[in-house]
Amino acid sequence: MIRPSGIAFALYPVSDIARARRFYAETIGLAACMEMEFAPGRWWMEFDAGGPSALAITNYKMPGVNTTPTAGIAIEVEDYDGLFARLKERGVAITWGPNEFPACRCFAVKDPDGNDLYFHRRKAAP
Repeated sequence: MIRPSGIAFALYPVSDIARARRFYAETIGLAACMEMEFAPGRWWMEFDAGGPSALAITNYKMPGVNTTPTAGIAIEVEDYDGLFARLKERGVAITWGPNEFPACRCFAVKDPDGNDLYFHRRKAAP
């Protein structure tokens, strides 16, 4: 049994990152809280959705996860390493990761219908 502590982020793929950023930041009024360029012109951006949650947008196709980008959700988990080990032990294919980023750790699996499901653990602030 995992112990989720909330939704880390909900993810939407976008085709035009600049247009999407303007929409979410300027039109909707959400505050950008993180931006990362994975490759030239390939971005991941997060907007504060309240509490520990964020709305993420990306135009980056993550190898193994979204050759055709799909929406996804990330569950914040307390025992990230234990969950990763249990899923591997149960034969669940890890489709992306595990990944280490400055602010977090994250990996992904697909559910039986092919939906992307991410597991996430924030790192302590420096």
